[in-house]
Amino acid sequence: MVDIVIQLLPHILAALIYAALGLHFWNTRWRDHEEQCVACPMLHWERTAIGFALAIHAYGLFNALLSHDGMHFSFGLALSLMMWLAVLIYWLESFMARMEGMQPMVLPLAAVCAILPAIFPTNHVVAHAGATGFQFHFLAAMLAYSLLTLAALHAIFMGFTENALHRRTIKRSLASLPSLMAMESLLFRMLMLGFILLTLAVGSGLLFSELIFGKPLTLDHKIFFAIASWCIFATLLFGRHVWGWRGKRALRLTLAGFGLLILAYFGSRFVVEIILGRF
Repeated sequence: MVDIVIQLLPHILAALIYAALGLHFWNTRWRDHEEQCVACPMLHWERTAIGFALAIHAYGLFNALLSHDGMHFSFGLALSLMMWLAVLIYWLESFMARMEGMQPMVLPLAAVCAILPAIFPTNHVVAHAGATGFQFHFLAAMLAYSLLTLAALHAIFMGFTENALHRRTIKRSLASLPSLMAMESLLFRMLMLGFILLTLAVGSGLLFSELIFGKPLTLDHKIFFAIASWCIFATLLFGRHVWGWRGKRALRLTLAGFGLLILAYFGSRFVVEIILGRF
C-alpha cells in the first residue's frame, strides 16, 4: 500500500501544482479586476515553480514508464507525457518570448493529464521496448504528438483572438497573449518541427515495422489516420511556403491534421483500454 502511494504521489503533486499555477495565471493575467497586471512579464518565482512542477512530473513519468519488468505504457501515460512535453516547450519558450498569457490554457490541461496515470493505472508491459528502433520510433512519435498538440492549442487561441479582434470585443485578458503575428510565427515553427518528427515516426514505423514491432506491416486504422494526418500537415506547410497560406485556412488544416493524429493513436487506445478494459 505504501509503495502504491509513493508511486502515485508525484502525479498527484504535479497535478496540484499545475492547477494552482493555472489558477494564479488566470487570476493575474486573464481575470478582469483592478489589480490585473496584463503588462507584467513572467516573474522569476513563476518560472521556477513551473520548472519544479515539470521536474516532479518527469520523476513520476520515469518511474511509471520504466520499471524492473520493462516499459509500461497506457492511454493515461501517453496523455500525461504529451502534456509534460507541451508544458516544457512553453516553459523554454518563455525565456525568449512572453508566454505568460498562454499559461492559463496549458497548465489546467497539464493538471488534468498529469493525474490520469493515478486514476487509470496499468500493468501493461510494452513488447520490443528494448529494441533501439522501437525507442527511436517511440521518442519521435511522442515529441511529434506533443508539438502538434501545442500547435492545435495555438490554433484554437489564434482563432479565438482573431474573432475577438474582428468583433472589437477585446478584453484586457487578451492583451496578455502574444500578438497574432508572433503566435502565427510560433505556430509554423512548431508545425515544421512536429512534421519532421512525425515523418521520422511514420517512416520508421512503415519501413522497420517487423524489426520494431516483430510483425510485418499491416494497413490498419492507426496507420491510415497517421498517414492522412501527415498528408494534411505536408499540404499546409507546402501551401504556406508556396502560396503564403495563413489565417483561418491554416488554423482549420492544423486542427484537421491534429484530429486525425489523435484518432491514430489516442482514440484507439482510449476505446481499447478505458471502454473495453483491454490492454
